[in-house]
Amino acid sequence: MLDFTSDTAGDRPSLRTADAAREDDRVLLDAYSNAVIDVTDRVGPAVVRVETGPKARNARERGGLGSGIVISPDGLVVTNSHVVGSSKEIRLRDTEGFVTDAHVLGVDPDTDLALLRANGARDLPYASLGNSKTLRRGQLVVAIGNPLGFESTVTAGVVSALGRSIRSVSGRTIEDVIQTDAALNPGNSGGPLVSSKGEVIGINTAIINGAQGICFAVASNTAQFVLSEIIRHGHVRRAYIGVAGQTAPVPRRHAVLAGARTRWVRC
Repeated sequence: MLDFTSDTAGDRPSLRTADAAREDDRVLLDAYSNAVIDVTDRVGPAVVRVETGPKARNARERGGLGSGIVISPDGLVVTNSHVVGSSKEIRLRDTEGFVTDAHVLGVDPDTDLALLRANGARDLPYASLGNSKTLRRGQLVVAIGNPLGFESTVTAGVVSALGRSIRSVSGRTIEDVIQTDAALNPGNSGGPLVSSKGEVIGINTAIINGAQGICFAVASNTAQFVLSEIIRHGHVRRAYIGVAGQTAPVPRRHAVLAGARTRWVRC
């Protein structure tokens, strides 16, 4: 409700409350903008463009394209396993246009993560992995990457949900996934999802086609586990109990005796 008060000069109403509200909105928007700018300035230089496949001879030729984040000054880079694929030729391009070759240290399709090392790179700008367990719904996050080939693109949003599960390309379920409404597009894959503190709290991995603002990132805590396993062993070691399930055809007479209406059951 507007607060109409009388001024001392002509006993006319003034909109002091409205003016104060506009000033408050301006301050909040400036704080929001400054937070995004600060995150971009701190983490942006550590984001690289990941190119796979043979070097293009002309503009029409292009291999795979994604994003990555440098996590150590000696050139360790995190990206998505689906960005790397089975490619043997990988190049990294930083924000200043410098290009270097890279090799794969390890991939984990079960979490859609891969670890690269830039060849001969030293003292690179890098970002730190944060603790994704401290995230809360509604928290401000910033995504940085190369959507559709547009380098160093910044989008902002909030943490929409926590603890989501999505299916990886290997068929395994990725747990503890972060859902965000920060705009992501093909090419953002492998890029960082960053908190207002400038910490990488997720690796952008998937979107839902046809939806608006439903995007997913692998949590940084998951990434820390996977990366530590790759550094130590070259792959991720997981426990298993030797039991698996599959769909198998059942003879018709057995299905009839079992009262089944279909020839397929899960065992």
